[in-house]
Amino acid sequence: MPTKPSEPCLADLKTAASSPLREGPEPRQNAETAVYTGSFDPITLGHLDVVQRAARIFRSVIVGVGINPDKNPLFTLDERVDLVRASVAHLPGVRVEHFDGLAVSFVRRHAARVLLRGMRSLTDIEAEFTMSLANRKLAPDVETVFLMADAQYSHISSSLLKQITPLADDDALSQFVPRPVVTALRRKLQQSSAS
Repeated sequence: MPTKPSEPCLADLKTAASSPLREGPEPRQNAETAVYTGSFDPITLGHLDVVQRAARIFRSVIVGVGINPDKNPLFTLDERVDLVRASVAHLPGVRVEHFDGLAVSFVRRHAARVLLRGMRSLTDIEAEFTMSLANRKLAPDVETVFLMADAQYSHISSSLLKQITPLADDDALSQFVPRPVVTALRRKLQQSSAS
């Protein structure tokens, strides 16, 4: 039975797939690798939840610890990298690196194709939407994939951590940040208040 004129046949699909006008990733890029970027000052259980879930989806996850010029970080870049590494050490296929410059450039440098972003709230959605449009313009070959934060972590922020750390004991603090961060966070905030 002949196909309807509106239905593409197999030959049409093959021709479209080989067309030089076809948009899409370059063949060298790897869709099995996701790159998750942020300042991670410090890494929280919300961040860790995103990394763990991504590690179940992608063969490889690269956590890129960057510099946000709009923020005055509590931890140095090297300290943040070390804390993230200690927090994800139990996850196979996850590695941590620092970077500067654009997140999409970091993604391309690793021949990856997926930029992973975590979102906590409607406020995050608005900001991330704007950033994803800019990234799409800068690097059409890089796809942004969003993971919503688990509800139990959606309220965690750096400012909240700074408020509760002096008041909470280690067990309470470990409900917000990975264990390797607890001592470092307490020490860093004590140093800040003493100076």
